[in-house]
Amino acid sequence: MNTKPVLGASDVTKILTAATDFAKTNNWAVAISVTDDGGHLLGMVRLDGATPMTAKMSEAKARTAAMGRRETKIFEDIIAQGRVAFLSAPNLDGLLEGGVPVIADGHVVGAVGVSGVKSSDDAEIARAGIAALKL
Repeated sequence: MNTKPVLGASDVTKILTAATDFAKTNNWAVAISVTDDGGHLLGMVRLDGATPMTAKMSEAKARTAAMGRRETKIFEDIIAQGRVAFLSAPNLDGLLEGGVPVIADGHVVGAVGVSGVKSSDDAEIARAGIAALKL
């Protein structure tokens, strides 16, 4: 039987804390979600001032990055280049930049999704959270 690493509760806390600290340093009101490799929510925080929509969008971005096994920016680019049929892909509803997979030992073990500021900044916050794991 194959084995692989998984995100534990302490990993989720590290990601959320580091991403929150990075966002607060820049005065960004965002929501940050962490999912497992199947896109199931493990943890989420919505910072003061972030709109309610950001909570759902951050989770969708994380789920899409986890299930798609790549950054959501790639999907956004595919659509922007004219492949609008990709919008019909099942269960992928966070097709905007800001979802980043968490990769450990060559395996996607989860993802981080952020919503609330410019999409490239959302992705930067997600990466800051993942960096706390020192993978």
